[in-house]
Amino acid sequence: MKTYIKLTATQIAALEAQSCRCDNWEDVTVDPGFNPKYVRNVNFSGQIRLGVFNKIFTLAGGIQKHSGIYFATLHNVVVGDDCMIEHIGNYIANYVIGSGSYIENVTDLITYGETSFGNGTCVNVLNETGGREVYIHDNLSSHEAYIMALYRHQPALTESIKAIVDRYTESVTSTFGVIGENVEIMDAMHIVNVKVGDCARIKGVSRLRNGSIISCSEAPVSIGVNVIADDFIIESGSEITDGVILTRCFVGQACVLGHAYSASDSLFFSNCQGENGEACALFAGPYTVTHHKSTLLIAGLFSFMNAGSGSNQSNHMYKLGPIHQGILERGAKTSSDSYILWPAKIGAFSLVMGRHVNNADTTDLPFSYLIEQQGVTYIIPGVNLKSVGTIRDVRKWPERDRRRDPHRLDHINFNHLSPFTVQKMFAGIDILERLKEASGHRADNYGYKKAIIRNAALFKGIRYYQTGIVKFLGNSLISKIQNADISTDAALREALRPDTAIGSGQWVDIAGLITPSSAIESICNDMISGAIRDTETLSDRFKELFDNYYSYEWTWAYEAIEKYWDIDLTKVTRADVAEIVKQWKNAVVSLDKLIYEDASKEFTLTSMTGFGVDGDKSRRDEDFNAVRGGAFDENPFVKDVLDHIARKSDLAEKMLTKLK
Repeated sequence: MKTYIKLTATQIAALEAQSCRCDNWEDVTVDPGFNPKYVRNVNFSGQIRLGVFNKIFTLAGGIQKHSGIYFATLHNVVVGDDCMIEHIGNYIANYVIGSGSYIENVTDLITYGETSFGNGTCVNVLNETGGREVYIHDNLSSHEAYIMALYRHQPALTESIKAIVDRYTESVTSTFGVIGENVEIMDAMHIVNVKVGDCARIKGVSRLRNGSIISCSEAPVSIGVNVIADDFIIESGSEITDGVILTRCFVGQACVLGHAYSASDSLFFSNCQGENGEACALFAGPYTVTHHKSTLLIAGLFSFMNAGSGSNQSNHMYKLGPIHQGILERGAKTSSDSYILWPAKIGAFSLVMGRHVNNADTTDLPFSYLIEQQGVTYIIPGVNLKSVGTIRDVRKWPERDRRRDPHRLDHINFNHLSPFTVQKMFAGIDILERLKEASGHRADNYGYKKAIIRNAALFKGIRYYQTGIVKFLGNSLISKIQNADISTDAALREALRPDTAIGSGQWVDIAGLITPSSAIESICNDMISGAIRDTETLSDRFKELFDNYYSYEWTWAYEAIEKYWDIDLTKVTRADVAEIVKQWKNAVVSLDKLIYEDASKEFTLTSMTGFGVDGDKSRRDEDFNAVRGGAFDENPFVKDVLDHIARKSDLAEKMLTKLK
């Protein structure tokens, strides 16, 4: 612990000669190496502790400033070593300021009364009138928030989670604020009851009130010009700038909010991005992105979602107020000028185009298009399985993970084919087959939940889902036996045997974490019983599910393989598995060829419209290739698709040889 001593008479005289004032110098203690030379024009009151000032700061443009305290009023403040505090308009009160921090031209930096720094703030997410409250805290994960908001059918669980948050909130409640080490706060106006982590950069903000900035050296937080934030928590690696307004919001790790974005009662989790538009009662799961001024996201749950310009939703039907909510499952997108009337639930990896007012529910028809024509919703099931855009999105998400904090709050699965989506493909096939039987094979249209599925779309949808199922189950099977001894049928059966019972049954996607429903129920039961009593233990349980994903996946896939191919894997032969591998190869290659064909549409004559201005066809082609990076087969993504076909074909042949 750092040692402080009282000022000497010589030091007091030097300070007073430098226009420093204090009613009682006995209340000011300093580091034994303290030099009063670097403290000028400062008014002290309350209990003051000062470190040493040896560091020289080099600012943008090359100007240098020596650490110290100049032109400021401090009340009950601890100043760490090598800090720079200068030109404080009003005063700094009730703060511990970490070593190496730079604070200049700030109006107020105050902690008053007991405060929890945003922890325990009630956010009325999804339903503006309440009923799905999430109580935010420093360690909130998207998974905990999902359970807190959506598992309201278990009142005892809601009470248990609230008790966990209350205990944490009480543990961080204080009458003193903390500014971490190596923090920069410059040209700011009002900062009140705010806790700031190490290495944060706060420049030009208008107001920060009742919040926590969980910054760290590996992933600093940056908050910029004209930002206003009240009752908030901002996690590591995030950037909030350019006039953003936040009220009762949680901003997760590595998020970017800017260009005058505004949000109230909203949650943003890892790698979300919001610019220009507006959010209200929004649950933005990982990788929710909105860029456009005319876009409103309201009372909805999204993840891995990109909102087109002018995307909008209505959360009330002019009866009992804004009580309706909607869900776009992972990977769903909205096109420009899309509209959805809540309540609605859109299946995973679907595209919404047009204005949909019939309360769409396509949760069991993933990878679909929802297209509106003359007020009617048309569903094209499964078509996004062959979309080059879907595959591009799936591949870019891991590459765009900006999180640098070694302590990750959200545990994210990026798989687009998983038990969560494939179980829905099974359900989708069943739905489409029943529609076909009910209305006949030759019907022009099939009605499904106030929507229409055309004949050709229905039959193609069944084939798309079957291909997707075979691809996923084959992937899982080959991953299980690829490096195992399968020299005999008995050895093969042993290699296929699941190593856990967890994974059987229904799977869920709890805001980025794909996991068995039974495992989530176990966590919920442990919270109710008191076996989980703190946020750290809860986070560890979610990480355990994430770490064991592939083990749980195989348990589910094992049962699904038996169901789909009507075989008993305890009696399976190598010849049986070889047949599955052949079907898997055909599924992978056929899907990749469809993706290849979809990508080729970007290189048609129509796509070249607008290229080669002021020139002939030759210049158009040259301009197009220069901008797009070469001819079609030279495109990096296209080459990757072709390489994927070759690699998977080669893997299939190796597996077939191994199974002979």
